Amino acid sequence: MNNITKKKNFNSYVVIGIILLIIPMVVSIIGSVMSSHDPLETDALNKLQKPCTTYLMGTDDVGRDIFTRVTIGIRVSLLIGLSVTIISTILGMCIGIISAYYKNTEKILMRIVDGIMAFPSIILAIVLAGILGAGTKNIIVALSVSYIPTLARVTRNATLEVLSKEYVESAVVLGKSDSYIIFNYIIPNILSQVIVQITYTFAMAILHESILSFLGVGIKVPTPSLGGMVNDGRNYISIAPWIITFPGLTISWIVLALNMVGDGLSEWLNPRKKNRG
Repeated sequence: MNNITKKKNFNSYVVIGIILLIIPMVVSIIGSVMSSHDPLETDALNKLQKPCTTYLMGTDDVGRDIFTRVTIGIRVSLLIGLSVTIISTILGMCIGIISAYYKNTEKILMRIVDGIMAFPSIILAIVLAGILGAGTKNIIVALSVSYIPTLARVTRNATLEVLSKEYVESAVVLGKSDSYIIFNYIIPNILSQVIVQITYTFAMAILHESILSFLGVGIKVPTPSLGGMVNDGRNYISIAPWIITFPGLTISWIVLALNMVGDGLSEWLNPRKKNRG
């Protein structure tokens, strides 16, 4: 009975999370198409306008339409989050599998991973972004390097667990090639654990990109970014709180949606959590 309840919780969490994630994606597509305002155009006569029918989320300190800028910012954040997730997942899985499968590489690869993990990911990302400079490509590189160690560690631990199984040992005795074992036995059996980590990586990439943009080492001006918009509005929070409120809520919305998907997948894919209680 508990198992059935757990599975229902998983379905509801994932479905709600996906719906919550789809909403800002639809808004970013439809909103930017339907809006008649240029996200980069300034209008001194209409600066600091409150939300109204003309400006759904108001205007900022130079008269730019916040709604249009938020729609662009959503696309930028999702693009960076997806790019970082793909890069860090591929490289992290390669490092984790190689270090677990080929023992002679473990000491070198894992010591490098441990060295990088000694620094908090956001601190490392800030340092790398400061060295590389602002810009979309540099932010993707900085964040990817920050998340690769975590995915490598998760992959390695999962791979070691799979390698201890009898069916893998049988495949080795039968003379199956390394590539055959990796692609037919290891990767399919570690995907459940990696997928959960991927959702959290996606969420953290979006959050950390916003932090970098807030600190001024993220997306280059004048490209709209959610973190940059929050930074722009901090000096006007008492007289025009909408400048910081809408981009901030959008960031929270997307991160919450991704975390809900991750929590649901974690609960459903982890047999220990299924059988708990």
